[in-house]
Amino acid sequence: MTAKPGRPLPLVTLQNEFFWTSGADGTLRVQACESCEALIHPPQPVCRYCRGRRLGPREVSGFATLIGFTVSHRFSLPGLPSPYVVAQVAIEEDPRVRLTTNVVGCDPAELELGMRLEVVFERHDDVWLPLFRPADGRTGPAPLPCDEVEPEDVHRHVRPMATPEKFEDKVAITGIGMSEIGRRLMVPPLSLTVQACERAIADASLSFSDIDGLSTWPGAGPVSGFGEGGVGALESALGIRPTWYNGGGETFGPGGSVIAGMLAVAAGLARHVLCFRTVWESTYGELVKAGRIEPPSGRTPSWLAPFGATSPAHSLAQNAQRHFHRYGTTRETLGWIALNQRANAALNPTAIYREPLTMEDYLGARTITTPFGLYDCDVPCDASVAVIVSAKDVAADLAKPPVLVEAVGTQIIERIEWDQSTLTHEPQVLGQSAHLWSRTSLRPADVDVAQLYDGFTINFLSWLEALGFCGIGEAGDFLDGGKNIARDGMLPANTHGGQLSHGRTHGMGLIHEAVLQLRGEAGARQVPEAEVAVATSGGLTPSGVLLLRAAA
Repeated sequence: MTAKPGRPLPLVTLQNEFFWTSGADGTLRVQACESCEALIHPPQPVCRYCRGRRLGPREVSGFATLIGFTVSHRFSLPGLPSPYVVAQVAIEEDPRVRLTTNVVGCDPAELELGMRLEVVFERHDDVWLPLFRPADGRTGPAPLPCDEVEPEDVHRHVRPMATPEKFEDKVAITGIGMSEIGRRLMVPPLSLTVQACERAIADASLSFSDIDGLSTWPGAGPVSGFGEGGVGALESALGIRPTWYNGGGETFGPGGSVIAGMLAVAAGLARHVLCFRTVWESTYGELVKAGRIEPPSGRTPSWLAPFGATSPAHSLAQNAQRHFHRYGTTRETLGWIALNQRANAALNPTAIYREPLTMEDYLGARTITTPFGLYDCDVPCDASVAVIVSAKDVAADLAKPPVLVEAVGTQIIERIEWDQSTLTHEPQVLGQSAHLWSRTSLRPADVDVAQLYDGFTINFLSWLEALGFCGIGEAGDFLDGGKNIARDGMLPANTHGGQLSHGRTHGMGLIHEAVLQLRGEAGARQVPEAEVAVATSGGLTPSGVLLLRAAA
């Protein structure tokens, strides 16, 4: 069938043309390894299972199992008005292969995880999008396929430390700074970066001439509201001449610039690394609406966007749904996370949303993409956060007590592709968490305060379980009533309001708050005698986690 034009269309290449045009004869084709018979998706030059290189397209039946879906209400695209169903299906011939798609031909209320689907193609120009509809021939849903690494089995995949010497012992955090934060500040993003960096340098009692390293995420790139232009832009504005610098998206999550800075300091490449992260999504959105910025256009290399999966919400909503399905988690479970963050934000004068929030408010909020409502999603904002990493041997001479680094976790165990990775938890939290505990003798019970990435409520839940603050699948009981994560609870969490209420500062705000808590400088929201803090950064993309402690 041919549909209305306007969807984001995939970029067709020599490597993927067989997939995007297979609907021309009504037969779905997936790349296969001729050596081990495995199906491979997305197409690769080598088989990930046997490393074989004899690869080519193979016809498959077109039948699949529904392993995830979300009904998108907030987002609409030309040719794809809301509500529409974004889904993930597992190919029957090899359930390790998952396709992001749309389910058509039925009422979304009829969908059930494990149901059997069949492909139906929809033509857009030279592309045939593989959509799926319910198929006959199966009584009752099938079990969902397993992940390559199941959540309960992650620890046995962790690599031991390569050397007994830890780079973490050579570094400290000596300065933090945050710019003005708000919705639609309508100021140049570089001015926010400069403000945060100036405050961090002053906080550390350093001068600009002391800074010999610069580190950021994601660095220079297309104008998108996710940065000020990177290291080059800041160097040009401030005239800093670093001996080492770093910028890029493929690092240890949005706060990965801090871990990269630690590695540089420990290696002797710099003494004081200024790490920074700037967002200006709110202003960017207004400028796009006003026609003053032209958003990227043209065909996309994404395997998700052609099906309307244009936001991380569409992927993470399916992780949340599968956590519900497997462990009995409920929307109320996620609600206690949102309520905790709002209660903490009420004590933080810089938080964007500080008004009281009730469970009734949470459950009654408008739907974004099922099961997420408005308060499951973080707050886009304009802000910049800066953190200074220094050599430990000079940190003690500065004005404020340094915050020491006990351990970091960075190991990737799960697949990185969003729709090929962990089903029940947010991808890229399990391996990093297990790696953290392999680098320290401290245990989860030693943590006094946790700053857990909460771009969405399921992010927070995933980190909570991955880090061992409760067992895998046990977050429903741990979070019930919200007491355990309250400021006076077993694990005070996201004490500044988190990204759900304070604002989306992409992990760096969580590190900023962890440092304040360990210094005893968090004011009305201070956790008494906080000596050990964990701060996580990212997830879904590669991520990192930091275990910090106050100086003795």
